[in-house]
Amino acid sequence: MRVWLLSAGLALLCMAQSATAGTVLIVGDSISAAFGLDTRQGWVALFEQRLRQEGIAARVVNASISGDTSAGGQARLPALLAAHKPALVVLELGGNDGLRGQPPKQLQQNLAAMIDSARQAGAKVVLLGMRLPPNYGVRYTQAFAKVYENLASEKNVPLVPFFLEGVGGVPELMQADGIHPAQGAQARLLENAWPTIKPLL
Repeated sequence: MRVWLLSAGLALLCMAQSATAGTVLIVGDSISAAFGLDTRQGWVALFEQRLRQEGIAARVVNASISGDTSAGGQARLPALLAAHKPALVVLELGGNDGLRGQPPKQLQQNLAAMIDSARQAGAKVVLLGMRLPPNYGVRYTQAFAKVYENLASEKNVPLVPFFLEGVGGVPELMQADGIHPAQGAQARLLENAWPTIKPLL
C-alpha cells in the first residue's frame, strides 16, 4: 500500500511539473515554419530538443504558416489560444508585412492586439523582431524596425531585436531565394531566441 501511494505521489508530482511548464505556442511565418526545409531541421524542432536537454517539460505547438502576415496571425490567434491554452506565446511575424510594403503603423496595431489577447488568456509573450533589407529605403526600414522597439517599450514585452541577427544577408546561411534561412542557420536562430525565451519557461 505504501509503495502504491509513493508511486501515485511521484506520478502526481511529475504531472504537476509538466503542467507548470505548460505549452509554448509559436505563431510565425515561413521562418518558423521551416520553409524549404524538413520541419525536423527548423529552429522550432531544435528548440524542442533544447527543452528536453534542459529537462524542461514544456509542450511546443508550432502554429506558423509560410506567407502569414500580422493580420493573418491576429485572425488565427483567438482559436489557437482557446485550443492550446499556452503559458507562453512566441510571436514571429511582420516580415511578410514589410516585404509587401504594408504600413508599419498597421503592423504595430496588429502585434499589439496579439500581445493583449495572449496576456488576457493568461500567457506570457516574447516578440521576435524583424528587419528589412536596405533596398526598401531608409525611411521605411527604420519605421519598420521601430515597430518592435515601440512594442517592447509600450507593452513591456521581452524582445529579440533582430531574430535573424548573424543570418540575414549572409549568403551561405540563406537559401537560394535570399529570403529564407538555410539549414545551417537554424541553430543560430535558436541561439538568438533562447536567452530571451528561457527565463519565461
